[in-house]
Amino acid sequence: MKVTILGAGAIAGAHAEALGALAAHGGPDGVELTHVVDVDADRAAAFAAEHGVPQHGTDLQALLDAGAVDVVHVCTPPSVHLEAATAALRAGAHVVVEKPAVLSLAEADTLAAVEREAADAGLPGRFTQIVQHRFGAGIRRLRRFLDDGTLGPAYVAQCDTLWFRTPEYFEVPWRGRFDTEGGGTTMGHGIHQFDLLLAVLGPWTEVQAMAGRLARHTDTEDVSTALVRFANGTLATITNSAISPRQTSRLRFDTAAATVELEHLYGYDDSSWTVTPVVGREDVAEAWAVDAGRSVDGGESGHLAQLVPTYQALVAGRTPPVTVADTRATLELAAAIYRSAFTGATVRAGDIVAGDPFHASMAGTGTPWAPVKAVPA
Repeated sequence: MKVTILGAGAIAGAHAEALGALAAHGGPDGVELTHVVDVDADRAAAFAAEHGVPQHGTDLQALLDAGAVDVVHVCTPPSVHLEAATAALRAGAHVVVEKPAVLSLAEADTLAAVEREAADAGLPGRFTQIVQHRFGAGIRRLRRFLDDGTLGPAYVAQCDTLWFRTPEYFEVPWRGRFDTEGGGTTMGHGIHQFDLLLAVLGPWTEVQAMAGRLARHTDTEDVSTALVRFANGTLATITNSAISPRQTSRLRFDTAAATVELEHLYGYDDSSWTVTPVVGREDVAEAWAVDAGRSVDGGESGHLAQLVPTYQALVAGRTPPVTVADTRATLELAAAIYRSAFTGATVRAGDIVAGDPFHASMAGTGTPWAPVKAVPA
């Protein structure tokens, strides 16, 4: 497969490194990064030199028209994800997109329609989004132990993305704007962790939320909080912040048999997990430890962990492990958080449909911000 990376910014390096390591970690042979494309020709050239990419340029469509691309990795700012993804799918290429895949539920529905049209036309291209933390061994183990009854039902969950971004971080023109980033810390940062929450607990039924712009001069929120009820009965809290000095990414699940906790920042392995069993259920901790002993590469999450099964699926003509439907489900929770925060109403699954302002944009009916608080000198 001939692979092109679109966008030679910081995250593109993680894609290039993972692609180069595929075959050595159980991925298929014959996957080759052949092109890098960026609107900045010099940046494309520098990236190609750094990562040993044979060709570079500024025109993705020309490569698609020439049939020179089997897979496009979209690593651009979010506002151009949809355009690039639809162009690639219509040319018969597979698409691997960084999060957030698109800016709204409306764009997610457009993407799904284009993928269906391409499939109906006999084109091979399929879509997937990077949600690399779903592919660490610990999350898969947790899901399995819930499914097989080892942990019993999950009662309570906490999902915290507490990060710190300086004012200078938001000086990049496309950051901190609904029209170019899709939202603030909820869409740009917290989406990784609450995507994991959905991967573990399944569908949600209702959301109550608040959001605020407390310290950063942006169009978007820098903090949001939500209370979420899941279809299985679990009650969960979600906190997303870009103004927390001690940074952490944290998930906690309290089940009938144990508390299972994950704490990391931008990636985890099996050492990032803690299991505290109920007295008399020490067998749960023992089973976790035994299973962790079988992990490959220490159970690390990351782009490589996702791209190995993704390319195995693409080469075999199968659906990749993360689909458009998975992407939309995560975006629907984000939209529900924004709608509840900006309207004060409880949002139920399925409420946000075409014609709803929050279907078209995470900003929805507008952002009722109070003035930004004074930042201490």
